[in-house]
Amino acid sequence: MALQSARRSARKGSRKPAKPPRFSAKTADKHDLYQRSVQDAETESRFIEKVFKKRVGRPAESLREDFCGTALLTATWVKRGPQRRGIGIDLDPSVLAWGTKHNIAPLGDASERVKLYQQDVRDSIPEKVDVIGAFNFSYWIFMTRDEMRKYFAHVRRGLKKDGIFLLDAYGGWDAQEPMLENRPMRGGFTYVWDQDKFCPITHRITNYIHFHFKDGTKLERAFTYEWRYWTLPELTELLAEAGFRDIEVYWDTSDDDVHEAYKPRKRAENQPGWLAYLAARP
Repeated sequence: MALQSARRSARKGSRKPAKPPRFSAKTADKHDLYQRSVQDAETESRFIEKVFKKRVGRPAESLREDFCGTALLTATWVKRGPQRRGIGIDLDPSVLAWGTKHNIAPLGDASERVKLYQQDVRDSIPEKVDVIGAFNFSYWIFMTRDEMRKYFAHVRRGLKKDGIFLLDAYGGWDAQEPMLENRPMRGGFTYVWDQDKFCPITHRITNYIHFHFKDGTKLERAFTYEWRYWTLPELTELLAEAGFRDIEVYWDTSDDDVHEAYKPRKRAENQPGWLAYLAARP
């Protein structure tokens, strides 16, 4: 079971949206395909709500999404409550423009409660928030302990006193093996997760996402990821070194592949592929 399909595949399989359009390499938009294949912002928003309320004792109102890409999670967060505010940060102006058009503008008046920043996630912004999220392993672009520690410290400064930092990670013995995983999606296309390279000395990895279509056309290397593979002990230690406390790992305790049950755990049995969340307070 390869990396990010484990959780998101189950989510996608459990929903029955309206029949989507048929896709081909000529007509498909890679950002739309990514959102359909990888993201489930509704489920992620509910998870954030649940963790924050349980650990802090009040509803979360403000969310900052680092490496926000198309800002789908930010838009979904704001849409779920009239008191909510969302901030998205990303370096890529084209992907922010796509997200503004397709995810933020459709919010209507609620879009006024969203701010998108085109900048490095390590650059300062004036607002402090309840929750900062770094999801889909995007923060793995930081290749050294020093870089990661500094990023975590910057996140800590951006949180309110009772705020929470949430991030995800993946692992399992399949995660270090070059492999392809194909997952058919509604609309006549296949999402392909390509674990191309893994270096056991540096933990440098190269992954791709491809999209293949029923008409035989393909979008090869629609997305490329050059990351360092980080383990949960490394991440929890670096969070502590950056000044976070009450660091917990949320592990999927469900017995099947359809439902999720992420709960705090200090021990877990290894699996071929797993995904977990970390939650830390400043």
